[in-house]
Amino acid sequence: MPEGDTVFLTGKKLERALAGQRLTRTDFRHPALATTDLSGHDVLGVRTVGKHLFLRFSGELSLHSHLKMDGSWRVFARGARWNMPAHHARVVLTTETTEAVGFRVHDLVLLPTDEERRLVGHLGPDLLDPEWTDEHAAIAARTLASRPELELGLALLDQRVMAGVGNLYKCEICFLLGVTPWTPVSEVDPAETVALARKLLRANAWRYDQSTTGETARGRRNWVYERTRQGCFRCGGRVRVATQGAGVQGRPTWYCPNCQRGPAPAR
Repeated sequence: MPEGDTVFLTGKKLERALAGQRLTRTDFRHPALATTDLSGHDVLGVRTVGKHLFLRFSGELSLHSHLKMDGSWRVFARGARWNMPAHHARVVLTTETTEAVGFRVHDLVLLPTDEERRLVGHLGPDLLDPEWTDEHAAIAARTLASRPELELGLALLDQRVMAGVGNLYKCEICFLLGVTPWTPVSEVDPAETVALARKLLRANAWRYDQSTTGETARGRRNWVYERTRQGCFRCGGRVRVATQGAGVQGRPTWYCPNCQRGPAPAR
């Protein structure tokens, strides 16, 4: 699932391509919006909140989408060939010069702009909010600390705590804190955890090749995430992977038993 920084960068890409332009044609391939036509509306801008994206149009309208596991927004010159199969397109927004296509995007909703909050009001503070303050950090820390018995990895993925952390950052935050993802929240400093999460997302907000180590070469970007074969980037020891979470919420979770203390599933 895309992390909050990926959605943030997607929003910036769409804003650069569309903002200030007028839609000349729209094509919604979604049952609830099949008859919708936004031709003639101006694109005012793009707002992202965690993993949620809002395209804003004149007439006080917003189009909400969520990328889920496999969604993406791509931008093409008008008339150019798409690099994804057409049957995966869920929405096409066309201007005089540009075509933005939402492939396999989910939860498409058209709503009044002043009602965006009803779709994201339940979320915790957005780690990439340009108006982030100490109060946002305090709210996230208090919410994280409110369930001290919860496994840290599960708490980090709970968007009601803070919006934007996905599985990659979950694993890497736990590594940098020196604890396994199965460690209870009570064993870490909530304020430090929130600050670390924000630091990592901000470091990657303007690039697609995410790095938590500070290095950008392939194979050197992460400490433990997807490093089962390479080993821990710090100690070189074996990295283990186990599922955290039940059912469809289960996520493969990487950790280093040498560098991280705390509980872990039996091998």
